[in-house]
Amino acid sequence: MELPFYLTFKEFENHYYNTLEKWFEEYHNASEIDFLKNLADLYSPYLYYSFADDRLLADASMEIKDCFFPYHEKIGITFCTNCENEKHPKAAKGMNHIFEWKTITMMEYAQHILDKINRHLTKNGNSMDRNKTVLDYINDREIITSREGAGYCVNYNRHQAAVPFLKAYLPYYGQTVNIAVYRDFIFSVAQIAEYIDRKLKAVQAFEYTVYAKLKSEAKFKVQMSHQFLTICN
Repeated sequence: MELPFYLTFKEFENHYYNTLEKWFEEYHNASEIDFLKNLADLYSPYLYYSFADDRLLADASMEIKDCFFPYHEKIGITFCTNCENEKHPKAAKGMNHIFEWKTITMMEYAQHILDKINRHLTKNGNSMDRNKTVLDYINDREIITSREGAGYCVNYNRHQAAVPFLKAYLPYYGQTVNIAVYRDFIFSVAQIAEYIDRKLKAVQAFEYTVYAKLKSEAKFKVQMSHQFLTICN
């Protein structure tokens, strides 16, 4: 069952038990803990653990390759056409693969995907099927990984993690994303995580909480960073 992704805490809270009921109808042998674990996995990518505040804070961002001039040589410039899937063609003599990782907000990423879809529709005579909306194209591999010269290289596998958010956030029709809706999500995602964690704590499933998961990941990153610095020194 594909769990619905909500952008506001009010929506999430109001639909919680209805979604749980559908979950039980789909998975007869599952428990509410299983349901909550799946919810935790769904929302945890948009949060991080703050050591300073000892709590979860919103971090709706994505790391993406910016392949502005991936290949160059003395004579002319050739753009990267395969870097969206991290496949590197055989490098010709004198050529170097150039790109940089860039962190962008999920709103920026959503706008980038929306632009790709609208460009595709424009190229095809704006021929969107009457029964289709933007949401029908958000996981079209050909559209999502298309490249036109310089720009972000969308990796299709990485893109899958963003699909639930995009389904909830992108408009059915139009050219731009809604900033106000995104702002609501940023304010709500930590509240959603707290709600999930309260439910898990109520059944003594502390190890599955979003808080425990992200705190553990944050500690691991710090330890790895310290080990790296020790090796360098």
